[in-house]
Amino acid sequence: MKTNIFGQTKEGKNVTEYIIENKNGMSISLLDFGAILHKINVPSAVNGTADVALTCPDMKVYSVNDTYLGSTIAPNANRIGNAKLTIDGVEYTMEVNDGPNNLHTAFETGMNKMLWDAEAAENSVKFTAKVADGVYGLPGNRVLTVTYTLTDDNEVKIDYTGTSDKNTIINMTNHTYFNLKGHGEGDILDHELWLNCSTFTMPGEGGIPTGEITPVAGTPLDFTTMKAIRKDNDITNPIMALVNGYDHNYCIDGWDGTLRKVAEVKEPETGRGMEVYSDLPGIQFYSGNYVNDNAGKDGKTYQKNYGLCLETQYYPDHINHAEFPQAVFGPGKDCKTTTIYKFTF
Repeated sequence: MKTNIFGQTKEGKNVTEYIIENKNGMSISLLDFGAILHKINVPSAVNGTADVALTCPDMKVYSVNDTYLGSTIAPNANRIGNAKLTIDGVEYTMEVNDGPNNLHTAFETGMNKMLWDAEAAENSVKFTAKVADGVYGLPGNRVLTVTYTLTDDNEVKIDYTGTSDKNTIINMTNHTYFNLKGHGEGDILDHELWLNCSTFTMPGEGGIPTGEITPVAGTPLDFTTMKAIRKDNDITNPIMALVNGYDHNYCIDGWDGTLRKVAEVKEPETGRGMEVYSDLPGIQFYSGNYVNDNAGKDGKTYQKNYGLCLETQYYPDHINHAEFPQAVFGPGKDCKTTTIYKFTF
């Protein structure tokens, strides 16, 4: 474990970077600002070690970060229709920041733009944040934690926990954009993807689920057999046009709350691969459709499709669809979930 000062927040507080390396030459770096996964350095026999995470170069850019590069999203990831929800008979209104809807809880004041408390160990860092009742338009005094661990099996293990003194939504995820060639090294359309998902939540206007669980068979969303992302990337297809490409929530086959392999990515040029394990019911595959001239690390500029996100989660707008698995936690029911990104090279 190594640490250094990465920069300062707009309020002049120091931001600390935590660097962990395993025995195989793989390393990650983490920031206490936003509990951000800042770097993922992965070896390859073809082009040496490359950082495969698209993230911001400095605190000036992180203070904006309008595409959530590397961010922990909390307390609720993805979209809430009309920014309204009801828990225990009480209606709550969240920030309207995505058309008429809510996206990723909050933009300017989100948890991806706050300092978390950090507790470092030999190969892990635990980040903790407290959120008061009513903040972000949601009930409950909440304590949220995100623990990153780098293992000698080349796993980036992310453990999330959340407690609240009132029933509330706790649906956290990580918004890292991956490019297994290396960040800033062109698009990810030749990456090959497999998803353990034979259905998805059909998006309506603004990406809000209609409530329909739809088979992927016969649509561009079918990744039940590994294929290049480019193969069916037809944004004129009505299902794709709704969200400008791939930006869909997939339903994990056979979900029962146990940790299982839910996705796999291969990059044929470098031989790098990534497996995703999760105990959550959904995974959002997003192909970076709204990245455009984003300033990246090492003088790189990121464009559309330069990275892919595989965000493990409860379904978007689940709280307004009683038929969906619910991420409501509170007294007597804590949130505890794990996601693993395992790299092969």
